[in-house]
Amino acid sequence: MKIMQEEIPPRKGKRAQTDKVQCYEPATMKYLGYFPALTPDEVTEHVAQARKAQKIWAKSSFKQRRQISSRDTGKTMVDASLGEIMTTCEKITWLLDEGEKWLKPEYRSCGRSMLHKKAKVEFYPLGVIGAIVSWNYPFHNVFNPMLAAIFSGNAAVIKVSEHASWSGCFYFRIIQAALAAVGAPDNLVHIITGFAETGQALVSSVDKIIFVGSPGVGRMIMNRASDTLIPVTLELGGKDAFIVCEDVDLPSVVQVAVRAALQSSGQNCAGAERFYVHKDIYSTFVSQVVKIIKSISVGPPLSGRYDMGAICMIEHSEKLQNLVNDAVDKGAEIAGRGSFGHLGEDAVDQFFPPTVLVNVNHTMKIMQEEAFGPILPIMKFSSDEEVVKLANDSKYGLGCAVFSGNQKRAIKIASQLHCGVAAINDFASSYMCQSLPFGGVKDSGFGRFAGVEGLRACCLVKAVVEDRWWPYVKTMIPKPIQYPVSENGFEFQELLVETLYGLSVWDRLRSLVNLLKMISEQNNSPANTRKKSR
Repeated sequence: MKIMQEEIPPRKGKRAQTDKVQCYEPATMKYLGYFPALTPDEVTEHVAQARKAQKIWAKSSFKQRRQISSRDTGKTMVDASLGEIMTTCEKITWLLDEGEKWLKPEYRSCGRSMLHKKAKVEFYPLGVIGAIVSWNYPFHNVFNPMLAAIFSGNAAVIKVSEHASWSGCFYFRIIQAALAAVGAPDNLVHIITGFAETGQALVSSVDKIIFVGSPGVGRMIMNRASDTLIPVTLELGGKDAFIVCEDVDLPSVVQVAVRAALQSSGQNCAGAERFYVHKDIYSTFVSQVVKIIKSISVGPPLSGRYDMGAICMIEHSEKLQNLVNDAVDKGAEIAGRGSFGHLGEDAVDQFFPPTVLVNVNHTMKIMQEEAFGPILPIMKFSSDEEVVKLANDSKYGLGCAVFSGNQKRAIKIASQLHCGVAAINDFASSYMCQSLPFGGVKDSGFGRFAGVEGLRACCLVKAVVEDRWWPYVKTMIPKPIQYPVSENGFEFQELLVETLYGLSVWDRLRSLVNLLKMISEQNNSPANTRKKSR
């Protein structure tokens, strides 16, 4: 961006211009010029351009990225010889040394100019972790945030959904017994019940909030959390893609597909909700899925006679039917449905038959909105490039499942999908590995449960630097840059930067010699300081 030199002196008492960012030298208020104050549309355009460039840069190798510290770049930085440049050079040095290790070690390199220091990252409990959890897995949704909180040294207060309060309080008795058995203090974990007002009070009272629910409520949680500026982890559901290439073992994949859609009556945030099947096997896949779906009966699970249970939320079955109706109105077809058992008149509205939809497309709500029910919309694709584009065409980004007889092909497809969890030739298997983080992007939320990432998200992350050989080697401010700064202080700083980051060994040695010479002269002439103006 080019700075303009139009002379616009400051005017005291006048309203500041909002279309120009005027620049002045602080010590003299000498006018330097101005930059334009960009409009929202201009900012959007800048971001759009950066996004295009990022898509290209994302494909670069680490070897290419480290070239940012090339000789030309390094020379420019060293020539600038500013105090800030030292910090920047240290950061680049560290990235080159440690970047490919992805910050795994607790003790980390201090860089060239900090050999006498030890650097480490420490993790401390945040305090009280609050969690507001959904109803669909009442046992897991209580235990998951509770374990992360107490394992990282925190207390936990968990508000269970009003739709799962009975089971949440039942599990609390199990939690209390387990905590007592290990000698944990009383009141370390609390289960609370209530409605929105209860949840709002919890967000305002804790040191971190974990929320499992819908995007709409998640936004309200963030808004409330902004009052106290506490960290937030959001898991807000998904619209996961289930991709089937033409080279799969079809009978086994069909069984996995049905399970992925119908588990917990489809009330699963990581359930499969969009099925993309290669055109060469589309008809066969649909016919095999429909055969299974038609054999499934729906009814009260405790009777032991039915394949699938109830819809938990009152009136949600009506929403599911509306999604089906919208798809049919736009050209989709119902290829098959399951059947109801002997439910009784009072229970009918709480059940929904598993339903297969074909001839679907992305104009239909069933391919865009989270259904949270036992519906299988199946769409065909022709190429890997097309299915990647289709799978990414969603406001959600929790997980995906990719099936192919060629594992490298499946991995390549999954790597291009914008989501937080991927299963290769399986469904949601990553969730069974609790050493892995779980979470999504976009309207699926942010932050992670489980794994190292989930534990550390419940911690205060503190960077600590200490002397490596204390008390024999300690930090000393060289005389040329002690206050009051000497006349050759800037020259000293320049030599220091060249000594540490010169482009060749000879440049560094030459600068080091001059640096030591300057220090020696400074020590021999303690009065050689800048004369203060009177």
